[in-house]
Amino acid sequence: MQGLRWLQMSDDEIADFLGRGGTGVLSFAAESDEPPVSIPVSYGYNADEGLLYYQLSTPQDSRKSDFIDQPVSFVVYSKTDSRWESVIATGTLDDIEEKQYESSAVQGMWAIQIPRVDIFERPRREVTFHFFSLDPDTLTGRKEVPSSS
Repeated sequence: MQGLRWLQMSDDEIADFLGRGGTGVLSFAAESDEPPVSIPVSYGYNADEGLLYYQLSTPQDSRKSDFIDQPVSFVVYSKTDSRWESVIATGTLDDIEEKQYESSAVQGMWAIQIPRVDIFERPRREVTFHFFSLDPDTLTGRKEVPSSS
């Protein structure tokens, strides 16, 4: 990693990168004397709406529901054979289930696919999920500068 250099990604590069969908880390703000609460999640991205979408499990004993209204940061990264890329989004989650079916947020969610990741100790049909969107307050991306060897 010595000598690693980065460039800012353009808006089109960010949209292309996020449009592949996948997994990232969603971090919720906590009390000032506690670390953020970070969880790996799968996501989808609707470039037309500029929204990220999440399907979060919400078991009754989960701390997640205590933090859901807090500001979040979302980090997605990838390493290919040729370079590293990463995107960071910040903002506040919006509960899709509280929206009208006709709303652009709900319709935008149906236009994308959120990868399914089964990491639960129970069958998926027994796990409660809620859908959320993130309309980023900030959205930045960086990519590795190819080495000139």
